[in-house]
Amino acid sequence: MKSDDIKKMLGEEAATFVENGMTVGLGTGSTANYLLHALAARMDNGLDFTGVPTSAQTQKLAEQLGIKVIELNDAVDINLAIDGADEVSNELNLIKGGGGAMLKEKMVAYSAKRFVVMADETKLVRQLGKFPLPVEVVQFGWRKVKQHIEALGCRQVTLRVRNGNIFVSDEGHYIIDCHFDSITDPSELNEKIDSIPGVVETGLFLNMAESVLVGYNNGTTRMIKK
Repeated sequence: MKSDDIKKMLGEEAATFVENGMTVGLGTGSTANYLLHALAARMDNGLDFTGVPTSAQTQKLAEQLGIKVIELNDAVDINLAIDGADEVSNELNLIKGGGGAMLKEKMVAYSAKRFVVMADETKLVRQLGKFPLPVEVVQFGWRKVKQHIEALGCRQVTLRVRNGNIFVSDEGHYIIDCHFDSITDPSELNEKIDSIPGVVETGLFLNMAESVLVGYNNGTTRMIKK
């Protein structure tokens, strides 16, 4: 199967987890887009739910598809959050943020009663770190933050640029991508980076995912739970 076919398969299966009356955190990214389309199709058959988007991009698509959305501030309870990931370790720890929305994604996932992740088999790793760790930082003094992260043993830290322009998150921040050879102690690294003034959030999602729905090239899926 092609990558997009696997993502579509994951989105369609994950959409079946949503039940009537739920408030659902809606992730960001290509796999999450397939989830939204699958949910919209289920709405044609009577599904009634409310979404909490994790980015302006997701909110725009949800509204185009006719999905009712509310802001996180207005959500009394989030029954379920569903999102993709850039890496998934054996412990179900994640690296997220390749799409630049990890701040809102983490806030919504943290507030949800359940957090389910969609990932194809290539995202499964024994140890996090092959994918560069995104870190969201305020624009003021970002170069100093970069130097502080490099001092932690990071091989390379790069400011994210897209289409020749500095990438700016929904909240007006920069994102720096941190290239570690491996992350042997995610909790310790997360704590050290979080303690640097100017850091808004890291792309390490630790002890948050309840389960991971994995899609395989042979057209099958498997649910991995803690």
